[in-house]
Amino acid sequence: MTIMYDSIIILIPAKNEVNTVGQVVAQIIQRFPVTVMVIDDASTDQTAQVARTAGAKVLSLSCSLGAWGAIQTGLRYASTHNFQIAITMDADGQHEIDAISDLLAPILAGQSEVVIGACPQRGSLLRHFAWSLFRKLSGLVLEDLTSGLRAYSRPAITLLASPVATLLEYQDLGVLILLHQAGLRVQEVPTLMYPRRNGHSRIFNTWWAVGNYMLHTGILCLAHQSKRVHQITKTNKLTKVAK
Repeated sequence: MTIMYDSIIILIPAKNEVNTVGQVVAQIIQRFPVTVMVIDDASTDQTAQVARTAGAKVLSLSCSLGAWGAIQTGLRYASTHNFQIAITMDADGQHEIDAISDLLAPILAGQSEVVIGACPQRGSLLRHFAWSLFRKLSGLVLEDLTSGLRAYSRPAITLLASPVATLLEYQDLGVLILLHQAGLRVQEVPTLMYPRRNGHSRIFNTWWAVGNYMLHTGILCLAHQSKRVHQITKTNKLTKVAK
């Protein structure tokens, strides 16, 4: 399938990323003729101005919605303006710009509705412990559960822009579970990720934040597992009745 770059939008949630967002935007625009949208999550610095000067469109939120709230704002923009593919990237310079091509390939080939740029070797022991626990609880087999480097096709954009996704707090497990329940195909492609040039993880930066994340995500996983068990039980009963 031929790439129609005018149907692709890059969504970059940013909060106080003045030191890096301009360079990230400029590198994307230099490499790919796509629309770049920075969702300014109520920054208190010059993030919006720097992003706009670098060539991005900017949506400035009046109050901070967090990373997922900012991303969903961008996805709703993408849905309203009929973009066919939305790619999410971080504003801190962690993601490899050339990975955009790798994310696009499976969607354009009709192999997947969602593609994740995976770098499972990164992160702390705490992050890897969380990943291992949530894989077991959720039943998902993906390697990198918290990557913010993702490509969404039109069906995924529509789903994640809908009210049902608004209740989610984070962009990782809840989003992946929702995609799985909808029957959308998700695959990972290996990619490099660089150390943060600025700031820190919003999840793994304090024990309080980690505890809140673990509790919230654990409940989501258990709810998903319970629904799976209920569906399997229902299917087995229907099978016995049919016999």
